[in-house]
Amino acid sequence: MAFQLPELGYDYGALDKSIDAQTMEIHYSKHHGAYVTNCNNAIAGTEWDDKPIEEIMANISKVPPAVRNNGGGHFNHSLFWSILSPNGGGEPTGALADDIAGTFGSFSAFRDQMNTAGATRFGSGWAWLIVGPEGKLAVCSTPNQDNPTMDIAEIKGTPILGIDVWEHAYYLRYQNRRPDYLKAIWDVMSWDEVATRYAAAK
Repeated sequence: MAFQLPELGYDYGALDKSIDAQTMEIHYSKHHGAYVTNCNNAIAGTEWDDKPIEEIMANISKVPPAVRNNGGGHFNHSLFWSILSPNGGGEPTGALADDIAGTFGSFSAFRDQMNTAGATRFGSGWAWLIVGPEGKLAVCSTPNQDNPTMDIAEIKGTPILGIDVWEHAYYLRYQNRRPDYLKAIWDVMSWDEVATRYAAAK
């Protein structure tokens, strides 16, 4: 079955304290929408047209660039929308909070490392919190629409939190101030969703 845009679960303006409504609408309906359409077109009639997106990502070295770029865009954005919430912000609790503190020293140190990964990603890409193959948390970044589930990724793992640092994610409000966007995104972070992904990955 062809891939489809996932439901946002909130209005375009619901995240306005961090992301303006116009950016959300364009980002979701135009950019993510184009990734879905282009990925469906690229896999139509191939051996991949009935495979789940996770399987395609795991075998990305075997597919054409159009599938890597657009399929990656669909996978990444589907995760991105799910970990944002108008009721988000604050800090995680429970096992996730303990693991973050144990791995990075503190939540603040973790957040700084994520922000640095996003700010220093040259050009377009993503910053990630992943659960690695041995069950350990790690921060990494990928270019363009790549992600750590791809078989070509330098650092592999299961992403539980991803921050889009393509200019289309922030430029209308923040212009070239990517660090300001990265600082603001934490105010709409859904730690419940991240914790759910963490538990599943562990």
